[in-house]
Amino acid sequence: MKQLKRLALASILAATVAAPAMAAPETFDIDGSHTFARFAYSHFGYSKQESRFNKTTGTIKLDRAAKSGSVDVSIDAKSVDTGFDQFNGHIQGEDFFHTEKYPAITFKSTKLNFSGDKLASVDGNLTIKGVTKPVKLEVTSFHCMEHPMLKKEACGANASAVVKRSDFGAGKFAPYVGDDVTLEIAVEAVKQ
Repeated sequence: MKQLKRLALASILAATVAAPAMAAPETFDIDGSHTFARFAYSHFGYSKQESRFNKTTGTIKLDRAAKSGSVDVSIDAKSVDTGFDQFNGHIQGEDFFHTEKYPAITFKSTKLNFSGDKLASVDGNLTIKGVTKPVKLEVTSFHCMEHPMLKKEACGANASAVVKRSDFGAGKFAPYVGDDVTLEIAVEAVKQ
């Protein structure tokens, strides 16, 4: 009986030592100086207009071993930058972002989707003007490594989705001004 107990204990110990270490989730803070959310739409069919937001904050939690995590992003809607001060004010008005009442645009993930070891897409909820809709961000690039200047691990990605602005109560002038809006975010985040 003692021999059997020793064998069982040895087996458990060997299994414990041989088991791969489970990585803990890592938390990354979004670097606002290297993160930009952009949007593009058709302007009367003449051209594709592109604008951006200058202030983005948030947190990314990532467990690469478990292929899970979360993304929580907040975009300062008042930081919209169309390239023209007058249009910045217009687009912040009630017909579009209504920034006096809704100063932030948010994205909160519900699921991270991996293809092998690479993040492929992020399912989540996008809130604009107090309206929340499910959105899938397609990730076109994803890379983590030690930041050469900060000497901390950092991750970066580019992601995009197409949404209808009318779904968020911002459809004025559609369809002349395109209802389909391409959202893109270039994000870099540094490990806490």
